Amino acid sequence: MPKALPTIDMSAPVCCAPVASGPMSEDDALQVALRLKALADPARVRIMSMLFSSPAGEENSGDLAAALELTESTISHHLAQLRRAGFVVSDRRGMNVFHRPASAALGALCAVLDPNCCR
Repeated sequence: MPKALPTIDMSAPVCCAPVASGPMSEDDALQVALRLKALADPARVRIMSMLFSSPAGEENSGDLAAALELTESTISHHLAQLRRAGFVVSDRRGMNVFHRPASAALGALCAVLDPNCCR
């Protein structure tokens, strides 16, 4: 079984000097690694892709499960990981939960990995 990384609060976008600016501190490297770990699953990448490409800007859990051909419990598990990393925001409306991407958190991660990526 792979060693799990420690659990830390990842609700705010990653905030540290870009990787290219010089050697990172151990804490900053851990912050980046935990967020990358949240994206290191094909199902989660597909979920993020669906959320970003949704015409409505959001999707509910049932629609995600149907489109990705996964069970709702599997989708729920992956969404929980993405929420913990700060990449997804979820809102309950009646019996449905709607999810949308947290663009600022992903943009901050991109800027840390490559400060020239979004210019």
